Amino acid sequence: MNLEQLYALIGPDMKAVDAVIRQRLHSDVVLVRQVAEYIIQSGGKRLRPALVLLSAGAVDYRGTYHHDLAAVVEFIHTATLLHDDVVDESSLRRGRDTANAMFGNAASVLVGDFLYSRAFQMMVAVDDMCVMRVLSDATNVIAEGEVLQLMNCHDADVDEGRYLQVIRYKTAKLFEAAAQLGAILGKASAEIEQGLAAYGMHLGTAFQIIDDVLDYSGAEAETGKHLGDDLAEGKPTLPLIHVMQHGTPEQAALVRNAIEHGGRDEFAAVLAAVRSSGALEHAKKAAASEASLAAAAISALPSSQYKESLLQLSAFAVSRSF
Repeated sequence: MNLEQLYALIGPDMKAVDAVIRQRLHSDVVLVRQVAEYIIQSGGKRLRPALVLLSAGAVDYRGTYHHDLAAVVEFIHTATLLHDDVVDESSLRRGRDTANAMFGNAASVLVGDFLYSRAFQMMVAVDDMCVMRVLSDATNVIAEGEVLQLMNCHDADVDEGRYLQVIRYKTAKLFEAAAQLGAILGKASAEIEQGLAAYGMHLGTAFQIIDDVLDYSGAEAETGKHLGDDLAEGKPTLPLIHVMQHGTPEQAALVRNAIEHGGRDEFAAVLAAVRSSGALEHAKKAAASEASLAAAAISALPSSQYKESLLQLSAFAVSRSF
């Protein structure tokens, strides 16, 4: 199962979302348009907008606000990417130069701010306090997650609990909000709304864990990023944490030193330690567990093609290679 097959059910809705995105990207300031269009058009899986659409379909929502909110979620996500790449000093994303590499750090940060503010203009237009609460809370938590990740960089004492906290805040929170928004629009019961929110949270966690696995096992042509980026930035991700806790003393010391000092000098040796210590298998099991929790969280949803697509998406989260 690939994303094209998963998205077949919501193909017309995704086209409608793309139309909203193009329309709402407009700015009289040329550089704003250039940077925003560059990052939006640079690909990506469009997972978060798809979650809004699938969850809305699963509760039989019949309006059009899900198109607007899917675009809002994509704008918030894109803003975080612009800011992330500046903080991480990244030069490659999705196989292309990052916006900061193309246009500079200042333009990236400021256009990220434009996308945040445009997202809030759009969510206010929906005129639903529950929608605004979910999205404003999520945006705030994501910012906290960014700071938590910054604090964890080059800290070899980060354990799985602190690692997962960053994921829940920085990545999974927007997945959670996206899935919850569909339920809110469809005026679903509290049980269904909470179940979809939990689904999104666990799905987002599984996706991020697999992203961290792919940093040590993926193909650069597929992932669209340089292997070893996380290590170069001193990020203590789950595979590295596992090596430090369960590898040989020599492997643990190697990884600890690499995290504390960053860079790529030790990448080959760290990669060998990660692969020989069972760290990738451990992380994949953790992701599979999160995907199972995601599927279980929507057990109360009535049967439909939309529910089936949500279940397939949770399986895809773990099986993907990009």
